[in-house]
Amino acid sequence: MNAAKSGNVAKAGAKAGLPADAREWLLEKGFAVRDEDLWYEALTHGSTGNARDYQRLEFLGDRVLGLTVAALLYERTQAAEGALAQRLNALVSRSTCAAVAREIGAARHLNLGKQARDDGAADSDNILGDVMEALLGANFVEAGFEASSDLIRSIWDSRITGGAGASKHPKSALQEWAAGNRRKGPEYAIIDRSGPDHMAEFTVRVSVKNVGEAEATASSKQEAETEAARLFMERFG
Repeated sequence: MNAAKSGNVAKAGAKAGLPADAREWLLEKGFAVRDEDLWYEALTHGSTGNARDYQRLEFLGDRVLGLTVAALLYERTQAAEGALAQRLNALVSRSTCAAVAREIGAARHLNLGKQARDDGAADSDNILGDVMEALLGANFVEAGFEASSDLIRSIWDSRITGGAGASKHPKSALQEWAAGNRRKGPEYAIIDRSGPDHMAEFTVRVSVKNVGEAEATASSKQEAETEAARLFMERFG
């Protein structure tokens, strides 16, 4: 594969630095790049075999993102606590973070081991979502909370003003539908798990006794359950 188009293939354990094109891209997107090793870490997947990968920064970025989006929702809406929580969960979900990562062009700058890249990891929601949070974590380390919050507000603005996550979560809708129709609550079961750890896929079946069932496959158990619930409501709700 052409690394310029589809990311960097790293040799296991190899010491490398932040490529010039990645640095230019980060600056163009508004990130505060000073310590290049930190940003290289934020873009590095564990499959490279490097001593440091994005996981610690992802942990940090997840908290920065959550607090910022929660504050934005509080400021911009008059929604009740339950609705705020629903929108927050949608706006900081792995799928949303992965979508943002794709929009800003993160995939081409990922540092992946050869096998992971050959397996299509550069387009994995799991990895792109994690890297997006790691980039926010790195920005927090470099520039602090206020600057990172401003960056998030800019990147996530259209999703917040556009009402992303405002509709009822499919699992909640299904639970309420079952109760309202005097049915036993929905039951979820993992019926298949496939793929390597960094690109695992889960197939989940949801069923309501004496009504029917639906199945869905996604890159996480939670997302598969959500999609299965949505499909169930389309068919039986």
